[in-house]
Amino acid sequence: MVKRYGNVIKVKPEKLEEYKMLHADVWPDVLKMIHACNIRNYSIYYKDSYLFSYFEYIGEDFKKDMAKMAADPVTQNWWELCDPCQEPLKARLDGEWWASMEEVFHTD
Repeated sequence: MVKRYGNVIKVKPEKLEEYKMLHADVWPDVLKMIHACNIRNYSIYYKDSYLFSYFEYIGEDFKKDMAKMAADPVTQNWWELCDPCQEPLKARLDGEWWASMEEVFHTD
């Protein structure tokens, strides 16, 4: 079963071009880890200082897969470059970097 996720975070205005540049050439090992953690159809959009991410999760244990990703040294290095570009929302849950969004509509 596929579960869809939407998340939002702010991007620092002075870091927008850097963030775009990083994502124009994502490291192959980061992409492999995303795939290994059962994430598909991953997109990030930008509008008015906000980043919106969408992805589909096809695995059976989201927390386990996210822990696997967080433990990966290459992914950690990638996040060290990306995180300074971002500004988490105040209205996020404890432990979240990107704030989770509630899906209110979907159609296939």
